[in-house]
Amino acid sequence: MPTRTTRRDSGAGQAIALEQRLMLLAWLHQRLGYKNTRELLADLAQVDEGFDADGRSHALARLVSRSGQFRGINADELKGYDQNIRISLAAMNEARAEPITLRYFQYLAALYAEIYLDHRWNRTGAFLDSLNESVRERNLGRRPSEPTFHEFGEADLDKLAFWMATGSGKTLLLHLNYQQFLCYNSKPLDNIILITPNEGLSEQHLAEMAASNIPCRRFELDGRPAIDAHTVQVTEITKLVMEKRGEGQSVPVEAFEGNNLIFVDEGHKGSGGEAWRQVRDAIGATGFTFEYSATFGQALTAARNDALTAEYGKAIVFDYSYRHFYKDGHGKDFNILNLLQDPGDHTDMLLLANLLAFHEQQAVFRDEVAEMRHYNIEQPLWTLVGASVNAVYSENRRKRSDVLIAIRLLHRFLSDRAWAVAAIGQLLTGNSGLRGVHGDLLEGKFDYLTKDPAAIYEDILACTLHSANAGGLLLCDIKDADGELGLKVAGSQSYFGVIYIGDTAAFKKLVIADGSGIAVEVDAISGSLFEDINRPGTTIEILIGARKFMEGWNSWRVSNMGLLNIGRSEGAQIIQLFGRGVRLRGLDMTLKRSAALRGAHPAHIRKLETLNIFALRANYMTKFREYLEREGMTTEESLELHLPIRVNDNWLSKDLVVPRLDDGRDYKSEKVSILETNGAGIRVSLEVAGRAQAITSGDDISASEATSGKGGRLPAEALDLVDWNAAYLELVSHTTGRGFDNLAIEPRRLRGIMENPTAYDLFADERLTSPSKLRDIEDLQHAVVTILRKYADRQHLSLQARWESGHMRYRTLDEADPNLQFNLEVGEPRPKYIVHTTQGQAEMVEEIQRLAESDALYYSDKGPPLRIHFDRHLYQPLLIEQAGGATGDIRTFPPSLHDSERTFVEDLRDYWAERQRSSTEKTEVFLLRNLSKGRGVGFFDESGFYPDFILWFKAGSDQRIVFIEPHGMVHAGAYDKDYKARLHERLPALAQAMTLPPNVSSVTLDSFIVSATPYEDLRTRYDDGSWSRQRFAEKHILFQEDRGATGYDYIEAIFRV
Repeated sequence: MPTRTTRRDSGAGQAIALEQRLMLLAWLHQRLGYKNTRELLADLAQVDEGFDADGRSHALARLVSRSGQFRGINADELKGYDQNIRISLAAMNEARAEPITLRYFQYLAALYAEIYLDHRWNRTGAFLDSLNESVRERNLGRRPSEPTFHEFGEADLDKLAFWMATGSGKTLLLHLNYQQFLCYNSKPLDNIILITPNEGLSEQHLAEMAASNIPCRRFELDGRPAIDAHTVQVTEITKLVMEKRGEGQSVPVEAFEGNNLIFVDEGHKGSGGEAWRQVRDAIGATGFTFEYSATFGQALTAARNDALTAEYGKAIVFDYSYRHFYKDGHGKDFNILNLLQDPGDHTDMLLLANLLAFHEQQAVFRDEVAEMRHYNIEQPLWTLVGASVNAVYSENRRKRSDVLIAIRLLHRFLSDRAWAVAAIGQLLTGNSGLRGVHGDLLEGKFDYLTKDPAAIYEDILACTLHSANAGGLLLCDIKDADGELGLKVAGSQSYFGVIYIGDTAAFKKLVIADGSGIAVEVDAISGSLFEDINRPGTTIEILIGARKFMEGWNSWRVSNMGLLNIGRSEGAQIIQLFGRGVRLRGLDMTLKRSAALRGAHPAHIRKLETLNIFALRANYMTKFREYLEREGMTTEESLELHLPIRVNDNWLSKDLVVPRLDDGRDYKSEKVSILETNGAGIRVSLEVAGRAQAITSGDDISASEATSGKGGRLPAEALDLVDWNAAYLELVSHTTGRGFDNLAIEPRRLRGIMENPTAYDLFADERLTSPSKLRDIEDLQHAVVTILRKYADRQHLSLQARWESGHMRYRTLDEADPNLQFNLEVGEPRPKYIVHTTQGQAEMVEEIQRLAESDALYYSDKGPPLRIHFDRHLYQPLLIEQAGGATGDIRTFPPSLHDSERTFVEDLRDYWAERQRSSTEKTEVFLLRNLSKGRGVGFFDESGFYPDFILWFKAGSDQRIVFIEPHGMVHAGAYDKDYKARLHERLPALAQAMTLPPNVSSVTLDSFIVSATPYEDLRTRYDDGSWSRQRFAEKHILFQEDRGATGYDYIEAIFRV
């Protein structure tokens, strides 16, 4: 009976989605004790990024803290993987002016690659057994709707794929994977090849690899000189063939015989089983392949090939596709204009709305350019994109062109001022004729623009179309730029747009035959306008192009998008195109939109952090929405609600005080500190593990670490082997990354620190004190840099804490306190929450507004939004974290209370009410949510700490101020290093150092950690694992679970003086 290795779904049944096939990823999640990707991401999202002074990532500490849930992996192995990632990243950063810091999801992708490569190379047999055990477990528990999973074979272990959203750093991962593979690979390589979709993307990769210190060059078939085995050769998938015929640039696969390392960018290309995939597989048949794509899921769904989907299910090592990317706050928001009827006569109005939305973004950028640049937002660009390389196609036996429809609108706008001004007026007043379920689709959308249509017309003419006067549209054939047609206003010297298509001659003929009055000329002088788009000072505001725009074109400008007949069936193209528009650098290069970041942000920044999508032909928009919603995103329009708070003026009249820095004082700007050789009281320690390998049966190799040696310092002979210039550069990079801009480091002092017997304790064996191998010297260098980083951190933060203690004073709390002044805007001085939600929550928003008008929002906790009413809090309402469910997420700034914070406030409220009923209470209690850095009250030691709440106990003119931090303590370690828990030890001295204000007799300061982690869960992890509840309480660590007879034992402990 014949067997089939590939099965295509004929359409009779439902194809199994790729996300249900990710067996390798499920196995990796199991190693670290996670159920799925979402759980992993949620657990690591709030962990600090980067590496600490010890050279270990902050993510490592979080992962190791849950080592009890590990399966088949141990903490020491994880530490080794972490070190490899740090070394690989350091190699990439060596020549970069601005070192790369891995985002947490990039680190996790690299970590999963480390785990895989180690198992693949060092324990293949056990690896296969473990994978297949996982497959069998999955099959035993599968539901009827789930597929049967097939076991792994050794051939399945030679490909890794990364399903990563556009803008999430696929190129960066490729560079890390290059370094990681070379670390693990034990077989000589014949070729390292990077395959890209097109020449433009190849050029980008060559430049970016050079920046990461990766040797690279274009592949040359004939007469190429011998190259280093580690050099990456770059070529395009379109040039690769199974067998070369004739001349030309095609490359036969036989040119890459031997053991190959293959990198495939846009790995979804050819995943439908066509000739390109056959070529790729032939090249990688005897080597190893890494693939990267944002759209594996969509491409495989379109291919309807179960066997191929199962193959990628065994290869995908990390999933950070768009659904995860967006839910984590990365990239822009988006608005999709979806007409419920055929555009018909409304086509021009739709395109004019697209132009107006783009012009509004331009106006915001122009008016607030400095702030937008601070958030790494670029000059806006309007793109109109079609599916066909050619601008002319046939439909119902007629020549048609969506590009022509677009430029007709521009011509009409320029030549018929009366129509344009009237139409702008209709758009501004909600009378566009473009109607949806909630009425006119554009009503209230252009709130930043003036309400004068004529003024808007003139502004578009001057700022968008670069002309002082209206006139017709001029189409210019750029002779020195293949496939480009320039757009300008007749009589203007500047191009405002470029059409980037295939057959420009056919399109020009169609324009001339159309008789719309668009003039056509030839420009024999200008160079490429497309290449000008990303250059500073460019005049190009509009790009009209084809699908080439989707494949690797690197621009951060896209802010407004018109879809021209694209996406009827090509799901991968839709997501890829969408990704070009939603990518965002974000504040401090976080890749996040401001709504996902703490702190106050420019009032109108969301206009530029939102991708507007308009459909020229709406009959395919339902399909487009389906693709987005299948990725886990709501396509409802976003809403922003301003919810004013009410401050209790009676409480502000109580002369409550709070410790704060003197107005305008700032350590970093006022005080320059020098890294001293003998910092008073500064002593750090470092343990360096000696690595031993235990080889067991078969090919299973495990690594373990053991610390040996005794505390001491490095001898002069060892210090002579240190590269002090490299150490200095690494230390400066570290302190700059930490924001220690006022710490001056003199290179000559570094050796002095290492020679100082009181500066550090090093626990290491003779490999470091008497290095005899190159690897030993490398480890010595790393140990020295690590000690210097820890020493610099400790000294700088110690000096900052000392300086700030000397410049803090008691300030009487009033309405100008930063904790009460959030989200203020010019002309609207009232503090408020900003609530981000979606159109699907419109009923809830209306209910909130009704409650606000009736005052019920401020005097009860019934009805939306979720909130706690505690009348001793200094303002109302106090919002609670809530999910939007099927109708979309709800996000607020300041952030709403999470579970442990909510529990604390509820318990405090209920305890206070009971206490007032049962006793004659003379002490008054007041509570205030303490905001984060920049607004809240903070304390420095190892780093900045801003406790969640400030609680006042006031009896007459005496005040006790308690800082309270409710949180889970799964990250906690030793008490002597837990600066948050030890804050209570520092506060009495700080209280004594500050002068009392008038009307206040005494002030005491105190602090507590309220652990949401149960005692039994924390006891074995914290410090030496022997702490009793009493000892925790003595150190001001209380447990929310401790309720006792009163039901509020932990609250009662805070009340006791």
